[in-house]
Amino acid sequence: MDKSRPDVVVFPRDTAAVAAIVKLAAEYDLPVVGRGAGTGLSGGAIPRAGGIMIGFARMNRIVDIDIPNERATVEPGVVNLDISAAVAPFGYFYAPDPSSQRACTIGGNVAENAGGPHTLAYGVTTNHILGLEYVLPDGAIHTTSADNPGYDLIGLLTGSEGTMALTTKITVRLMRQPERVKTILAICNQASDAADTVAEITARAITPVAVEMLDGEMLRMVEDATHAGYPKDAAAVLLIELEGLVESVEEQVEQIREACMKCGVREVRVARTAEERDLLWKGRKNAFGAVGRVSPSYYVQDGVVPRTQIAPTLRRIAEVAAKYGLGISNIFHAGDGNMHPIILFNSHVPGELEKARAAGEEILEWCISVGGSITGEHGVGMEKNEMMAHLFSGDSLDCMARLKTLFDPTNRLNPGKVLPTGRGCMEIRQSPLTTANAV
Repeated sequence: MDKSRPDVVVFPRDTAAVAAIVKLAAEYDLPVVGRGAGTGLSGGAIPRAGGIMIGFARMNRIVDIDIPNERATVEPGVVNLDISAAVAPFGYFYAPDPSSQRACTIGGNVAENAGGPHTLAYGVTTNHILGLEYVLPDGAIHTTSADNPGYDLIGLLTGSEGTMALTTKITVRLMRQPERVKTILAICNQASDAADTVAEITARAITPVAVEMLDGEMLRMVEDATHAGYPKDAAAVLLIELEGLVESVEEQVEQIREACMKCGVREVRVARTAEERDLLWKGRKNAFGAVGRVSPSYYVQDGVVPRTQIAPTLRRIAEVAAKYGLGISNIFHAGDGNMHPIILFNSHVPGELEKARAAGEEILEWCISVGGSITGEHGVGMEKNEMMAHLFSGDSLDCMARLKTLFDPTNRLNPGKVLPTGRGCMEIRQSPLTTANAV
């Protein structure tokens, strides 16, 4: 919901050009912000202090595919889904699958430690990165690999949101395509039945590769837009996916059917063909676009709660919606409690933007209070950086700030992101930000 202009936008074609740009920025003490496809939802690519924006759209080559070692090396501008398309003929795929995977780039995924529906079983981006080439704020080019001893720099840089280094090559882990895939749609008359079903599946020691939940308001918007086959009279649906060996998957389908029936699920449908499965997922993957057909503006949140707190959190979200007089629909990764309440508002109506922000903050405060977090996969960026002090102690924030300073002593890489900037209490102050370029 925020906007700001850079002073210069550049499109390098290789690592040497990135290093040269960064050195020039250092010479003139200019901020530098890396940008992938701009699909991020926490403002990570917004140049708060102006300066130079490095767009990685032209660094979009798949450098190497190494099937015997189950890895591929790509440039940061490669689109997420293009990796899976390139290795599909060999029987492999790249696991992290954000909803924007048809557009988002792997460099941005690394910066934000992106997730997606299937990370319940496969993990997030950091679990699939085997090597990085990166440029530091002084223009020096470095590499790190999971095969090398020493500190886990891959883990540190993945999710650092472009505040420590600019990634110029990424080596990713490839996964074998499963022998059998089954997708299940569980239809509920009450949202609480869906939440109970998630807990019951977990109690039975079943780990699907994905468990997604859409509430009634959300599924009706999605169905009107995509005709995915979601029943519009339901209070909620669960989209559950299983992968693995044929015998194991078939057995788990029946176990999940039993769990659903025990928790009051109205109907359980199992996709019979690949086309039916794709249609169900089309509804989920295109959900945000469906919201755009209904509301002039919307604000997507990204809080996390323990699975046992999903039902109370849905009730709390409904209370917040009533308090502010705003519609809030829910679509989220129920398997790991990563909530995505979508706050509907009209930015042209005075005061509604402020109400949407306040509602989002109340929801995140609730997530913290029940043992959760302010972000599961969207990152902190400039959206939630002032809330970091609500989640972490002053000592912890100070440790993070020292790490940031170690890599970027002059605070020129993506300033004003992740760490608090000085508007709240108990925060680590960053360098003052230039606001002259805000629009």
